[in-house]
Amino acid sequence: MPKITYIEHNGTEHEVDVPEGWSVMEGAVKNMIPGIDADCGGACACATCHVYVDDAWREKTGTAEGMETSMLDFAEDVEENSRLSCQITVTPELDGLIVRMPRSQH
Repeated sequence: MPKITYIEHNGTEHEVDVPEGWSVMEGAVKNMIPGIDADCGGACACATCHVYVDDAWREKTGTAEGMETSMLDFAEDVEENSRLSCQITVTPELDGLIVRMPRSQH
C-alpha cells in the first residue's frame, strides 16, 4: 500500500498508508488528517481539499485540468504546484508522495 505524507501548514507530518484507487483526499479524510475538509466529498465541487504537491512528485501526479482548474480559482494561495487532492488517484507509483496543506486550511 502506498505511503503518503501529508504536511500541515504548521509543519506537522502525517505519514499514512493509502489504498490504491483511493484519492489522496480520501486518504486524508479517512485517517482524520487536519487541513483537508473535503466539503463536497470528492466531487470536485469545492476547493477544501487543496494541497501543494511536492516538486519531486509533480510529474507523477499530473497537472490540474478542466473542472479542477475552475475550482482552484476559489482556493486561497494557489501556487504552480496546487492540486485538489480529490483529483489525485493513488497508484503504486505514488508511494512516498508528499503533499502540503495551505495556511488557509487548518
